[in-house]
Amino acid sequence: MQLPSLTIVVPVYNEEDNIRPLFQALRDAMIGYEGEWKAILVNDGSVDDTAKTLTECVAEFGPQFIHIELQRNFGQTAAMQAGIDAANTELIATMDGDLQNDPADIPRLVKELLSRDLDLLQGWRKNRQDKLMSRKFPSRIANKIIQRVSGVKLDDYGCSLKVYRADVVKQIRLYGEMHRFIPVWMATVCPPHRIGQTVVNHRARTAGESKYGISRTFRVIIDLVSVFFFLKFRARPGHFFGSIGLWVGSIGGILLAYLAFTKYILGEDIGNRPLLLISSLLIIASLQFLTTGVLSEILSRIFFQTTNVKSYKVRQPLSFEYSPELFEEQPDDSHPESSKTDDT
Repeated sequence: MQLPSLTIVVPVYNEEDNIRPLFQALRDAMIGYEGEWKAILVNDGSVDDTAKTLTECVAEFGPQFIHIELQRNFGQTAAMQAGIDAANTELIATMDGDLQNDPADIPRLVKELLSRDLDLLQGWRKNRQDKLMSRKFPSRIANKIIQRVSGVKLDDYGCSLKVYRADVVKQIRLYGEMHRFIPVWMATVCPPHRIGQTVVNHRARTAGESKYGISRTFRVIIDLVSVFFFLKFRARPGHFFGSIGLWVGSIGGILLAYLAFTKYILGEDIGNRPLLLISSLLIIASLQFLTTGVLSEILSRIFFQTTNVKSYKVRQPLSFEYSPELFEEQPDDSHPESSKTDDT
């Protein structure tokens, strides 16, 4: 049974010692894949010999491997987006280039994505081989925050090993450091029940240095504000600003009513009270939020009317035909657990 065509996108940055083992691991993992596949390795402006090693390996390992060279270091998110843009297959898989993700998991993830009829299957590094304080602890904090704010229930948002339907993931654009929020961004174009997770292997880094640390937890909190806005209010920004304006205005109005009662009923002087200034500022802020909401609604309508972006997407079927026999194999004992997300 022919599986859908697949592109594996691998961003790399200063990973010269991992490149050749990575090529070998990808070829060994995909040698039995029952469909067309290719791997796109995106060099994100490395300053070591990564580019040279990539060129040599592409020539050595064959045409299924493609090397994209970015002009400078744009970051993992931009490198991942470059690989996704270059992919022209029905499915796309992403993974890190440090060999901590196991390429051997990819064929299993593809079959599980198809059998569960998902748009995204997220890897879960349940037995994560990283340092506790510098990697695992910040990641746990970030995961809890993202779960609480987004409502997308996953245990490991930061795992780069994922498999997507290409037509769905290409509907979103990744900027800044938004690669860790891909499942949340996916929830803006597909229902949460089509986003699932499954346990994957995770290996300790054997070469190179990690590019992450505890400081990323604070960047996650900042980025999450943008994610929350686009997830909930992308097509109706006036509701976001209007809700804040109404709450602020209500507080200001209650305070002014209290001051009016104090002056006209109790006969007390309120001219020098700080509460008068605070309540007045709250009313002004409320008007500004409401005005911003109206303007954002106008801009949103202009955006949808003057671009090709639609407020809806029609789901396209895969050319792959489902066959129960294809999924008769039992999952490997090392991957006993998998789960879907809960509906938001």
